[in-house]
Amino acid sequence: MFFLAIDSKRFFFFADAGAVLYIKREFHLESEPTIEGLIVATSLVGATLITTCSGPISDCLGRRPLLIISSILYFVSGLVMLWSPNVYVLLLARLLDGFGIGLAVTLVPVYISETAPPEIRGLLNTLPQFTGSGGMFLSYCMVFGMSLMEAPSWRVMLGVLFIPSIIYFLLTVFFLPESPRWLVSKGRMLEAKKVLQRLRGREDVSG
Repeated sequence: MFFLAIDSKRFFFFADAGAVLYIKREFHLESEPTIEGLIVATSLVGATLITTCSGPISDCLGRRPLLIISSILYFVSGLVMLWSPNVYVLLLARLLDGFGIGLAVTLVPVYISETAPPEIRGLLNTLPQFTGSGGMFLSYCMVFGMSLMEAPSWRVMLGVLFIPSIIYFLLTVFFLPESPRWLVSKGRMLEAKKVLQRLRGREDVSG
């Protein structure tokens, strides 16, 4: 699930490069370089803003709720980008996507480090980078394939994000437990023990 979140982020960033050309044509932005730059940068701005406060918020609310919110932001932004009637709605969708990106990128490594067994913790924190490279490759392939169509659609290039976001949401809601370290920090020792027993597959998790 974490690899899906990171992969979607990389996929989306690199789909931008091919989509901007068609966005410029539809909204007649050839003489509006500032708006064109904002379309590309708004996601990064949103990600930066949410990253600055995601730590304290996750310490207060927990890792799992914010990861669920991240998947919802991905989904909503993807649908809004499919619909975008004008450039301002598109910018709003890009901002929402940036919020989802910022939460995922910040909390996924934290969750892995707090949850994974020590013997595979390093491996699990490395794999998101590997799958992110896969997302780059897939995005280039998708944009290239769509550019060969008679009428390429930038809406599909960007809005396709909502498909992996559904999988991300379902996996997070139904299979992702709260971080046991966070539960311990809140004094919820029994819940933390149950989570660790589930994750480790054994009864004795006192160590």
